[in-house]
Amino acid sequence: MTIRQVANYIEEIAPLAYAEDFDNVGLLVGNYHTKVNGILITLDTLEETVDEAIAKGCNLIVSFHPIIFSGLKKLNGNSYVERVVLKAIQNDVAIYATHTALDNSKEGVSAKMCEVLGIQNPQILVPKKRIIHKLTTHVPEENAEELKNRLFAAGAGNIGNYSNCSFSSEGISTHKGNEHSNPVVGERGVLFSEKEIELSVAYESKNEQTILNALKQFHPYEEIAYDVVVTENVHQNIGMGMIGEFSEPMHEKDFLLFVKETMKTDCVRHSAYTGKSIKKVAVLGGSGSFAISSAISCGADAYISADFKYHDFFKAEERILLTDVGHYESEQFTKNLLVEYLTKKITNFAPALPGGKVILSEKSTNPIYYL
Repeated sequence: MTIRQVANYIEEIAPLAYAEDFDNVGLLVGNYHTKVNGILITLDTLEETVDEAIAKGCNLIVSFHPIIFSGLKKLNGNSYVERVVLKAIQNDVAIYATHTALDNSKEGVSAKMCEVLGIQNPQILVPKKRIIHKLTTHVPEENAEELKNRLFAAGAGNIGNYSNCSFSSEGISTHKGNEHSNPVVGERGVLFSEKEIELSVAYESKNEQTILNALKQFHPYEEIAYDVVVTENVHQNIGMGMIGEFSEPMHEKDFLLFVKETMKTDCVRHSAYTGKSIKKVAVLGGSGSFAISSAISCGADAYISADFKYHDFFKAEERILLTDVGHYESEQFTKNLLVEYLTKKITNFAPALPGGKVILSEKSTNPIYYL
């Protein structure tokens, strides 16, 4: 099995197109053609993580957080980032990161939090914008149905819970080819008009290249006129955070004690009590202050996330119980998610790795300690 095959499996659950623009995801160190001896799953990649991978015979680290986030101009070993990258390169250890690609997955970080906390019927809290694109092209009437079906087969026409979505309208096209043209219909140098169908299909951005390849392969014309636009439509199954409900409501203090124990944290920071029972709960792994207003507008009784600043707690305004469990603590179960997922995929669909090695890192990479 190669790193490319492992990456393909990961990208089924966390397509790189789901990642935020500021992020750095995918294969950060290594070569996609390298054969994989073993996979170490971790939340962060530190020097000790690379040492652990070497000791356990793993030449691929799948990390949630990217070790290279902003650009590296030097590799002198003067920072922990440079030292990690140097050690990985020197020992032929590849590093792959998922980060916000997995954050935005319906089966990702926040979904795992819901599973651990027992939150039922979770839905996306902050649906992702600009992930739905639209292709519009013009095609002769007699070719329109076949082209539309070819585009559907390539992944177009899927919007939320619906498939085979398209829009068609009739019109008249004109063209005149020059001396170098080879028109499918009409004659070179002669103005030609024909009935055409304007065909529009929406799709997730992750499928764009496959869809454009299908367009170019199955459109009958020598020169294809088409537009691609990024829409402002949100995708209800892609986005940050989740919101769901407990089977039974809890008193606020009982809720906080339950969260503290379940999330294995030594400290829970929270806003003032609201006096309400806690039943509807929003969660978001990592830094989640940006979604406080979404949690409130969705009617959550409590919101579990991390990295709330002093003034963020004022935003609760006694409408919601803001609960900060810590950044590492909110994402800690992501490692388990990736181990479970990759173990299943590799066992069912690919030649087993030597010894079946998809290994959960034993190292805690949490840089924060509590006294």
